[in-house]
Amino acid sequence: MCKDVNSLSWRKSSYSNSESASCVEVSDDLPDLVPVRDSKLAGAGPVLLFPAAAWAPFIRAVKGRA
Repeated sequence: MCKDVNSLSWRKSSYSNSESASCVEVSDDLPDLVPVRDSKLAGAGPVLLFPAAAWAPFIRAVKGRA
Protein backbone atom coordinates (compact mmCIF):
# COMPACT_ATOMS: atom_id res chain seq x y z
CA MET A 1 0.00 0.00 0.00
CA CYS A 2 1.61 3.25 -1.06
CA LYS A 3 -0.92 5.66 0.43
CA ASP A 4 -0.41 7.05 3.95
CA VAL A 5 -3.31 5.76 6.05
CA ASN A 6 -3.55 9.10 7.86
CA SER A 7 -4.46 10.77 4.55
CA LEU A 8 -7.43 8.44 3.98
CA SER A 9 -11.02 9.56 4.50
CA TRP A 10 -12.33 7.73 7.57
CA ARG A 11 -15.93 7.15 8.64
CA LYS A 12 -17.34 5.71 11.83
CA SER A 13 -19.50 2.64 11.89
CA SER A 14 -23.20 3.41 11.62
CA TYR A 15 -23.58 1.48 14.88
CA SER A 16 -21.37 3.96 16.74
CA ASN A 17 -22.82 6.98 18.44
CA SER A 18 -21.26 10.33 19.26
CA GLU A 19 -21.07 9.51 22.97
CA SER A 20 -19.25 6.20 22.57
CA ALA A 21 -15.52 6.06 23.12
CA SER A 22 -15.34 2.70 21.37
CA CYS A 23 -15.86 3.22 17.67
CA VAL A 24 -14.64 1.42 14.60
CA GLU A 25 -13.67 3.50 11.59
CA VAL A 26 -13.26 2.30 8.02
CA SER A 27 -12.08 3.92 4.83
CA ASP A 28 -13.51 3.47 1.34
CA ASP A 29 -10.53 5.10 -0.37
CA LEU A 30 -8.72 1.93 -1.47
CA PRO A 31 -10.44 -0.17 -4.14
CA ASP A 32 -9.05 -3.59 -3.14
CA LEU A 33 -8.56 -3.09 0.60
CA VAL A 34 -10.71 -2.05 3.55
CA PRO A 35 -8.63 -0.29 6.21
CA VAL A 36 -10.10 -0.53 9.73
CA ARG A 37 -9.00 1.29 12.88
CA ASP A 38 -10.08 2.10 16.42
CA SER A 39 -11.27 5.72 16.44
CA LYS A 40 -9.94 6.50 19.90
CA LEU A 41 -6.44 5.65 18.63
CA ALA A 42 -6.88 7.44 15.28
CA GLY A 43 -3.53 8.28 13.83
CA ALA A 44 -1.61 6.61 16.67
CA GLY A 45 -2.92 3.05 16.62
CA PRO A 46 -2.65 0.21 14.16
CA VAL A 47 -4.68 -0.05 10.98
CA LEU A 48 -5.92 -3.47 9.95
CA LEU A 49 -6.19 -4.10 6.21
CA PHE A 50 -8.76 -6.56 4.91
CA PRO A 51 -9.22 -7.68 1.31
CA ALA A 52 -12.35 -6.00 -0.07
CA ALA A 53 -13.61 -9.38 -1.30
CA ALA A 54 -13.63 -10.68 2.30
CA TRP A 55 -15.17 -7.57 3.85
CA ALA A 56 -18.74 -7.91 2.50
CA PRO A 57 -19.17 -11.53 3.70
CA PHE A 58 -17.75 -10.52 7.09
CA ILE A 59 -20.27 -7.68 7.46
CA ARG A 60 -23.14 -9.94 6.40
CA ALA A 61 -22.06 -12.51 9.03
CA VAL A 62 -21.81 -9.84 11.73
CA LYS A 63 -25.31 -8.65 10.87
CA GLY A 64 -26.55 -12.24 11.02
CA ARG A 65 -27.41 -12.50 7.32
CA ALA A 66 -24.66 -14.86 6.20
